[in-house]
Formats: sequence, C-alpha cells, structure tokens
Amino acid sequence: MDAAAPFSRDGQPRRETASVSLASESALRNYEQLCDVAVHAPPQGPLWVRNWSRHHPDTSIIATLSVDGRPVFALALEIVALGPLLIARFMGGCHANGNFPATDPVWLDHAGPAVFAALFDELAGFRPAIDVVLLDRLLPASDAMPLSRPNPLRAFRPFDSPDISLAVDLSGGFEVMIASPEGRGKHKRYRSQARKFAAAGTCQRIEATNSEEVDRLLDAFFEMKAARFASMGITDVFAPPDVRAFFRNLFAESLREPSPPFVLHGLEVAGKLRAITGSSRCGNRLICEFGSISEDELCHLSPGNFLFFDNIREASEQGFTVYDFSIGDEPYKRQWCDTEIRYLETLIPLTAAGKAYAFAHRQKVRLKTRLKQSPTLWPLLKTMRRILAGRPAKKDSD
Repeated sequence: MDAAAPFSRDGQPRRETASVSLASESALRNYEQLCDVAVHAPPQGPLWVRNWSRHHPDTSIIATLSVDGRPVFALALEIVALGPLLIARFMGGCHANGNFPATDPVWLDHAGPAVFAALFDELAGFRPAIDVVLLDRLLPASDAMPLSRPNPLRAFRPFDSPDISLAVDLSGGFEVMIASPEGRGKHKRYRSQARKFAAAGTCQRIEATNSEEVDRLLDAFFEMKAARFASMGITDVFAPPDVRAFFRNLFAESLREPSPPFVLHGLEVAGKLRAITGSSRCGNRLICEFGSISEDELCHLSPGNFLFFDNIREASEQGFTVYDFSIGDEPYKRQWCDTEIRYLETLIPLTAAGKAYAFAHRQKVRLKTRLKQSPTLWPLLKTMRRILAGRPAKKDSD
C-alpha cells in the first residue's frame, strides 16, 4: 500500500510503502539495515529479533514502513493465540521490556501520526488474521544519546502501564554516589559482605566471555529462577525450552560483537554461583534485564545486592550514566534508585473482536495499576499467592 509521503530530504516527493511479512532472511536483513541507523531498545535490536524469530519462525513477523525502498520504521512482532483471538505483540512477550521500535530518527523528526495508517492497514490484511496489536511496556522516550527521541508509538493514545522501571543516575560518577550518607552505608555493607563471603570460600565476580560460560551462568540462573517462581506461586516464564534456547543463543552470539549488547555476570562463592544478572547495553544506559539468587546457606548475606554493587560500579567506570533495574518495583531496587520510569501501553484493534479485547484489557490494566499502587492490597495479594503455593509468607526483612 502506497501513500504520498510528506517527508523529503531533498525537496522531492517521496513514496512511503508499508509491508508485513514473516521474519524471513530477506526481511531480517532489511531490519538489520534499519537498525544500523535507528534508535531502538535492546528487545527490538537485530540480535534479539533474529534469535527470537529463529526459535519461532512461523509466528514472527516484521511490519515495515519504507521510503523509496529504504526502511525507516519497523515493528518486530510475534503472533500469539489468546483463546479464540490472535494478538500481535513485541517479540519476546513478557521478556521484552522498555520497548522502543526501530525508527530512523531523521525520518521521525518529519513524520506525523497519519503515516502509520498504511502499516496497520497492512497488518489488518495479514493472514492469519490478527485481531489486535498489543504494544506494552513502552519506554516513553529514548535517552540513548545522540539518538534521543520520543517513542513514536505515543501517537496511538497510550495509557499508563501498571509496570514501572527503576533506575539510578550515575551522571555524577560512582564515587559521588557512594559519598552520600546513603552511599556510605551501602559501601560499608559491601565491605562487610565481602569479608563474610571470603570467610566462606573464594569469592569472585564472573563475566561470561565464551559460550561455555554463558551456558554455565544460564543453567544456574534457570535453576534459581525456577525455585524462586515456585516459592512465589508464579508460572516460570523462563521454563519453556524455546525461551531457554533463545537466551543461550542471544548471549553467546552477543560475544561476537566488538561491544557485546548483552552480557551475563555471576557471583561465585566457594565454587558455587550465588547470584546471576543478565544485562543489555543501550546508549548511555546499562539495563539489568533479569537476575536471581540461590536460596542457600549464604542467601542471608544478600549476594544479589553484592553483585549489583559491582555491576553498578563497573557501569559507571565504563561510561554509563544510567543503571536501569528494568521492570518491577521491589524493595532491593528502591535501596539504589532515584529515578522512576512509568511505562506506557497501547492497543490497535484490527477486528471487532479486537476492539472488545482492547476495551477489556484497558479495564484490566486500570485495576492492576490501582492494586499495585495500594500499599496494603498489593503486599496482601503477594502473600496470599505464596500461601496458595504452599510456602510461608516472607518477612519484610528477607
């Protein structure tokens, strides 16, 4: 579908073309071409998209806007069934956080909301028929200098997500941060933890630098996370074999890059991994995409917090000005963070059933947001979930 394009770099009329296809090799190459100049979040990066589509070839699609054959905007999506409905969402589902679609920043400076109509018309005509496009956990704007831009999906009447991201400002440097009264307390605790870990055995921080180390750290992480989710009465979203294979490929192939966009760290004490983090690098921001600890005899020493201290210090030393804990509001994050980012969501219904789903989803999000913002109801619900899972409720100090 073609439409007259208002955007022109040389004053000549241009044509915008919208297309939707499975994530074929040709489509992936075009997407990577766009990412060479685009602003995008890590879950919309070429490495993420290529590896996710490798493990989900029949449900991964790429919707692209091009100007005179050159890609300028793209949505890398997966089609999933929800009851009788088919929903298109970002590749990775709940693993994709802080989303920002691949967008040519120069094109975006001249583009208005109307330019996206052709793209969603193409999505509406795609087969199998998609009922609704759900774009959630949207980053309101990218601060990946020098490509800082507002999220173009804000044109689609977004609403607040129930999920937030917490981050710590490192623009003044790590030493300035730990020189504050709160920072001095963190540093004192870190030194105390270091002595206690050393007393238990050799203590070292590990960064995965080859595929064997990637497998070792991810094996430990998957085991930790499975135990953690079971104790909380939550479905383990890392359990499916295709998800595990995706993350193994993602972190292993990242090591081929001069500056790996994804990196794994672990804390090893007495020959055993006690804490794991998986992070992404995005402009001036280091993002902790996931993390977990081993529930063992040393967990009372907070190995996760100890690893975060080293990760944040290294991030500052490497020139990052923001350490982003990503999605989730937890007490251990609040101990570090001075910045709160409210994610956005938007839905584009393509069928009558999609419109009904969009209405119901908005009401669900409003209710979930109220619950999460309640200082009494949300902790109570989490406690009830643990009890129903057959585990005792945790104390606030745990």
